[in-house]
Amino acid sequence: MNFSTSGQPRGLALSIQLAAFCAAFPLAPCLAISPAYALSEIKREDLPSPVTPPAEDDMSPPGNAVPTPGPLGATPPAASPDEREQVEPGGPTDDGGMANPQVDPDEPLPEVVYDLGKLPEPVRRMHDLIIEACKSGDIEKLRPLIGQGDAMTQLSLSEIEGDPITFLKGLSGDTEGQEILAILEEVLSAGYVHIDVGTPQELYVWPYFFALPLDKLDARQRVELFKIVTAGDYDSMKQFGAYIFYRVGITPEGQWTFFVAGD
Repeated sequence: MNFSTSGQPRGLALSIQLAAFCAAFPLAPCLAISPAYALSEIKREDLPSPVTPPAEDDMSPPGNAVPTPGPLGATPPAASPDEREQVEPGGPTDDGGMANPQVDPDEPLPEVVYDLGKLPEPVRRMHDLIIEACKSGDIEKLRPLIGQGDAMTQLSLSEIEGDPITFLKGLSGDTEGQEILAILEEVLSAGYVHIDVGTPQELYVWPYFFALPLDKLDARQRVELFKIVTAGDYDSMKQFGAYIFYRVGITPEGQWTFFVAGD
């Protein structure tokens, strides 16, 4: 199966809320540089804004601040017929490079693998080193694995500024980054897929939901998914068209390519 791999968990007590997506769809989650308390707040700034009539008083936050989402289930302002014609459903884009999921429903599904013994040694070693760092509770232990420069692990679908460990701590609901370590460990404990075999984009990706149409998951697979996201997140991601919560990619040579969430 070919993919253009262009980048809270229920068991981790994350309260993930989902807001309305444009005028017609629930909000697709995307990554923000603020703490990742809710899947619905991930990379919110990259999603198209609902079409609303201009207001006399501009109450939006200054600069590039992300406005606070409205209450769950709030009804967006109605758009005129002409405006509705211009609003089209959103879907996965290719802004995330290899980290961005692109699932072709007409292609054969990739094999879901749980046996870490089938991984190439460099991939298995990197996987184990990341798990070990997560279990330590010390996010600084990820620093040598993330690397630096052009080879640094992608941690966001957009550029980040400053120290990568500080950035990861900012994604976490706690100040020490232990929540994000728990997410990372949970993701790497799921099954994985080997995609784009024999191409420059060849990768081992966790969790395997990255490469499967969500509406084709069976009951057992949905239980595995709900260890990472909520049922509400699952419904919204189905409408979006792909799994877009946190995922990890490792090259056959053992380079940790990405750890991102969003579309």
